[in-house]
Amino acid sequence: MFVSDLKIMDNKLTEKQKELIERFGVVQEGMGLSPAAARVNALLTVADKVELTFDEIREALQLSKSATSNAINNLLISKQIGYKTKPGDRKRYFFSKLGQWQNSFIDSMQGLTSYNEVIKEILDSRDKKTKEFNSQLKDFTEFIEYYQKESIKLIKNWKK
Repeated sequence: MFVSDLKIMDNKLTEKQKELIERFGVVQEGMGLSPAAARVNALLTVADKVELTFDEIREALQLSKSATSNAINNLLISKQIGYKTKPGDRKRYFFSKLGQWQNSFIDSMQGLTSYNEVIKEILDSRDKKTKEFNSQLKDFTEFIEYYQKESIKLIKNWKK
């Protein structure tokens, strides 16, 4: 995937910005995003204009409409990006939520609760004869609870 010269309201991406989009995209691919979603997220983080339309994103990244739409929808579902509308304008303006990282971290920590509840239920239903494995699962659930509490404390106390 190659980032083209971006013409957004007379702004162009510099070579450094193009390089950062590609590097940040590769990192995000390693974290589970598709190549297109990773580049869209990177573009919304790197571009000087903080809100971009669907067409601006598609043109900047030289993606098909389908790839752009899928990438944007996946990023919206995972709450990594958001969008705004403007009165009298039917377009959606997409933006990165990276600046809202504290809320994202807290949400992800709280999201571990459901995961941990299922692990505990699995542990309760396991044969008691598998003591060593059951003990490892119990340690794991206790660690998840500890990790959640401490992570949320860290985030809340970070700027204090």
